[in-house]
Amino acid sequence: MARRRRDTSEVSCVIKYLVFGFNVVFWLIGGAVAAVGIWAWSEKEMFQNIGKITSIPVDPALIFIIVGGIMFLIGFTGCVGALRENTCLLLIFCVSVGIIFFAQLAVGILGFIYRDWFKTQIETQMQTIIVQYRDDPDLQNLIDWVQDSWLKCCGVTGPQDWESNIYFNCSSPSREKCGVPFSCCQPVDGGEGIVNRQCGYDTRDPDLKTLKASALVYNKGCIEAGEAWLQANLIPVAGVAVGIALLQILGICFAQNLRSDILAQKSKWR
Repeated sequence: MARRRRDTSEVSCVIKYLVFGFNVVFWLIGGAVAAVGIWAWSEKEMFQNIGKITSIPVDPALIFIIVGGIMFLIGFTGCVGALRENTCLLLIFCVSVGIIFFAQLAVGILGFIYRDWFKTQIETQMQTIIVQYRDDPDLQNLIDWVQDSWLKCCGVTGPQDWESNIYFNCSSPSREKCGVPFSCCQPVDGGEGIVNRQCGYDTRDPDLKTLKASALVYNKGCIEAGEAWLQANLIPVAGVAVGIALLQILGICFAQNLRSDILAQKSKWR
């Protein structure tokens, strides 16, 4: 007796639930990121924040909401499309992930070609963020984290950049005049766990000749420190970028494979 050949047009359960499982994780992560952004947004004065969208270049809470919302919608589309075997939703998922992939690729290529222009734009945006340092708690925490915990730097090109902030300006009546934020301060030996929020006072005051600011604060700007960090961690950063790109490509391939199987089954029904 001849062996019956397996019908290759069957919908693969492995591919179906692989796409579904991948998108469930993606969906949950997107929902969590969006929830964190909404919570941070609601903790601040919401109506004032809406007015600041055009004036503040980077609002971490808003970025969390946008990124999380996009991830949530794409993950939800992929989940429902895989579970219900809906070719329309699977197509939307493939197109959405494909657009994101090519946008990332275009940004990477343009960033390499026009790296000097991008560097200038980043410096300009960071200077604006320094001006808004005291106006947004999220921005303040972000800058403090970058300067103190991540890059060990101060300002965009150096501590003198804090002159553009009205609180740290040398003509300011504030006690912080001619100073820098505490996150610019270098760690003190034996001071683990103790945060001196006044350590940056008067570190840029030209009249205090005896004060050795170079020994108290980081003198390297965050742009220079960021470039040095990227060069030192080029392989891990490239590995993460390639890993994300591979996940996106596999997601598109699996979803398109599932869609093709579903369309083949529908053609048999007709």
